[in-house]
Amino acid sequence: MPSIAQTEYGIKDVWQNNLEEEFRKIRHVVTKYRYVAMDTEFPGVVARPIGEFRSTADYSYQLLRCNVDLLKIIQVGVTFQNELGETPEPVSTWQFNFKYNLTEDMYAQESIDLLQNSGIQFEKHINDGIDVNDFAELLMTSGIVLNEEIKWLSFHSGYDFGYLLKMLTDSKLPREESDFFEMLRIYFPNIYDVKYLMKSCKNLKGGLQEVAEQLEIERIGPQHQAGSDSLLTGAAFFKMREMFFEDNIDDVKYCGHLYGLGTSYVQNGAGYDSISLLHQNHTNVAATGSEDTNSTTTNS
Repeated sequence: MPSIAQTEYGIKDVWQNNLEEEFRKIRHVVTKYRYVAMDTEFPGVVARPIGEFRSTADYSYQLLRCNVDLLKIIQVGVTFQNELGETPEPVSTWQFNFKYNLTEDMYAQESIDLLQNSGIQFEKHINDGIDVNDFAELLMTSGIVLNEEIKWLSFHSGYDFGYLLKMLTDSKLPREESDFFEMLRIYFPNIYDVKYLMKSCKNLKGGLQEVAEQLEIERIGPQHQAGSDSLLTGAAFFKMREMFFEDNIDDVKYCGHLYGLGTSYVQNGAGYDSISLLHQNHTNVAATGSEDTNSTTTNS
């Protein structure tokens, strides 16, 4: 199968040997393109938390926490857009491929099968994959985190942001969900989860691919790879904003909420009530960040 994403799609594959060069380009791009759509691919769900839980949302977070702490990230995809949804040329999307070894690292078999079928070449990840600490260091200085002017776009993205926070902090995730959201607000002050936005969009349902088809958006690149999925997520956000929100999304109502998790923190002076949403179909949480039938399928 051809190598993961191809640059001609507008998707640039990043490995250890071109990591610094591509981050230099990103630091330039982000000055004009301040919407960052993001997706991850990860090796599924291998553990379940035990004990008593305060709510479904609490269980969902503890499930996320124990698996993110145990497992390694495989891919991160980021796509840049401006306020109009336009993307930079010739490259709009960067797909970061991390060091990962199937003979040493933990995974759920069905998730790996799905990723292999999508074209991910795990042999290349062993020798050429990105060191997570190098990535985190460059991400910290890239201008896209810790920045109130950047708006992050995602799809059912608790696990996506869990892995990013794990890398950025070089530590396990907080025990309490409220601390997770407080940390999230610091690193990613503005997040719009497309799956959460769908609650207010009549007739939209399903995973990322299904939503894109309903919105008549054509995918670029291979499904279940982080670059293509991030590109599709960004396109879906802008199409939904136009069709269902009259190009004006209420930040107090939608910003900072992640589908399937409870949110409870204050942003921009607006208090968020604690929200408990059923994390659908725990047993299917699979490889990809977009916890939905979109990337490997945690996905609801």
